[in-house]
Amino acid sequence: MTTLIAAGIDGYNSFIIENIDPRVKPWLTMQSPIYPMLIIIAYQYFVRVLGPKFMENRKAYTLEKTMIIYNCFQILINGYFVKEVVSRVILRPDKYNVWCATVDYSYDEEAVHFAFTTYMFYLSRCSDLMDTVFMVLRKKFRQVSFLHIYHHSGMVMVGWIFTAYAPGGHVAYFGVVNAFVHCVMYFYYLLTAFKPEYKNSIWWKRHITEMQLAQFVIVTVHAGINVLNPYCTFPKLLIAPLLPQGIFIFLLFWDFYKKTYLQKKVEE
Repeated sequence: MTTLIAAGIDGYNSFIIENIDPRVKPWLTMQSPIYPMLIIIAYQYFVRVLGPKFMENRKAYTLEKTMIIYNCFQILINGYFVKEVVSRVILRPDKYNVWCATVDYSYDEEAVHFAFTTYMFYLSRCSDLMDTVFMVLRKKFRQVSFLHIYHHSGMVMVGWIFTAYAPGGHVAYFGVVNAFVHCVMYFYYLLTAFKPEYKNSIWWKRHITEMQLAQFVIVTVHAGINVLNPYCTFPKLLIAPLLPQGIFIFLLFWDFYKKTYLQKKVEE
């Protein structure tokens, strides 16, 4: 038994820890996947157990100024990622192939900057978790759905994995689509934080969900092309899980979209 445990620890260290990109390893939480897992566990415990219990006999917090500051921050950090990828990748087709962008693991200034940009994407997905925390504190429990919690938790882990093992390259295209959708989403949240009555008057609210659905289709197809390309050296072990994940999360969002918009329209 002791030998088996020792072998498991050795395997964990040699496969998981030693393969972390040494350029990102000094950065906060990048030393081990245990750190993002602890973040997710703490998040899940708060939004499912501790938060609702804490708010049980309390009035909902309004958090108006907090929400304005938070939404502005989220727009800025996601906008930063979009700007970086567009300027450094999308507008440079001579260097980056949209169908197979390999990772530069060198200590070249641009390569390290790209790794840091990927790290910023991961941090932005960590800050996304506060969205749910604020929902709990404002007693918006109906919004704290399985879809919401699963998606936020999963994106933290996805962000960490790509930052740790493939900070840049092909994943940039996935990230830029995701970050752009978040910019639009948090801009909507910012408007409703200023004027809550906008929730029922902004005509493009449903289109945010449609953008999210389109995002999952784009990401899944893009990942599939990479996996099927035998000449692309981007780590397929990392990109392949995006295929079933993309399909699953698409189905969850589609179910939400159907119940929220299509069925409601039929009932009306």
